[in-house]
Amino acid sequence: MTDWTGRRVEVEVGAVAHGGHCVARAEGRVVFVRHALPGERVIVAITDDKGGSFCRGDAVEILTASPARVEPPCPLARPAGCGGCDWQHATGEEQRKLKAAVVMEQLKRLAGLDWDVEVEELAGGLLHWRTRTRLAVDRQGRPGFRAHRSHKIIPVEHCYIAAPGTVDQIVGKKWKPRAEVDVSVDANGRTHISEISEVRRETVTRRVSGSKVAVERAARRDWRLDAHGFWQVHPDAADMLAEVVAQWSGAKPSACAWDLYAGVGLFAAVLAEQVGSEGSVIAVESSRRAAEDGADNLSDLPQVRVFAGMVEQVLVDGDLPTPDVVVLDPPRKGAGREVVDAIAARSPERVIYVACDPASLARDVASFAGHGYRMTRLRAFDTFPMTQHVECVALLER
Repeated sequence: MTDWTGRRVEVEVGAVAHGGHCVARAEGRVVFVRHALPGERVIVAITDDKGGSFCRGDAVEILTASPARVEPPCPLARPAGCGGCDWQHATGEEQRKLKAAVVMEQLKRLAGLDWDVEVEELAGGLLHWRTRTRLAVDRQGRPGFRAHRSHKIIPVEHCYIAAPGTVDQIVGKKWKPRAEVDVSVDANGRTHISEISEVRRETVTRRVSGSKVAVERAARRDWRLDAHGFWQVHPDAADMLAEVVAQWSGAKPSACAWDLYAGVGLFAAVLAEQVGSEGSVIAVESSRRAAEDGADNLSDLPQVRVFAGMVEQVLVDGDLPTPDVVVLDPPRKGAGREVVDAIAARSPERVIYVACDPASLARDVASFAGHGYRMTRLRAFDTFPMTQHVECVALLER
């Protein structure tokens, strides 16, 4: 077993890879390098080596820099620093190119598709966009974020990607050691803070400010939801995704549509407008709290029925009407073969797949292809600037 941990090697950095790093080679081994850019020559400090054909490391010295390299705005966006951001050392244009390359590589490798991808920029720039986040608290009661692939907490005094009214309301205060702090700022500019800790092996949540309910706005509606529940963290993301779903769904009056992994009902609302009062929309959400919020938010749309339960179970046991179009927005792991098979068995004309992970998207696209569905459109959005993450929307047609 080879263990290079602590060793420094000089490498030429190759292509970007899924996960916020680039690929290099040293002495026949693959080295996944963070804090580097393709084409650079760097000194890598090996940080993680389990033996075998690859190891991981950080670029600690830049011998030949990429023209796209910039000085990270955050002093903690460095080796052994905060693990929240992956690409602060690259221009915004370069970040979007890197993300596009990752999406293309995943589609090619996992779905066999050659597809040109452009990652679209959202309004607002690279900084001060994240409206929801969770911080960890160290033993001294200081809030911070974890280092990359580590439980180590890096205390912070400022977060450059956090929206005003979030992290700036947490830092400079003492919190319960080893707790976590959830903070969000909603569309009304109201900050909601909760401290989560474990007492006698039970999770205890203490609301510090704000309320249990946040108000968000998207798709020309107000949404009331759990202040720390799921909602897109970029302020422009929900509206943009709803607009794409509306453009691509092809849902006609009196049609039936499914919204799977529906959250509080954003896409269900869009589909309900399209199918009208004579149509039907089935919304399925595994979180009971989110499903209840969705039912409340959509109470003015009687054509929508909300089911609380695991998607794979509801599709099998729910006796649902056959859909003309299906929208699904699964978690990072993707929908999986069981859900894909259940959707394909009902033969909808169109499937709109919203994905926060390009590998999961590519795997599920390949599964749909096995049922005769072809990806005909794809858009990608930089909803998480400075990080490796990218949001994609794919249209699959039978």
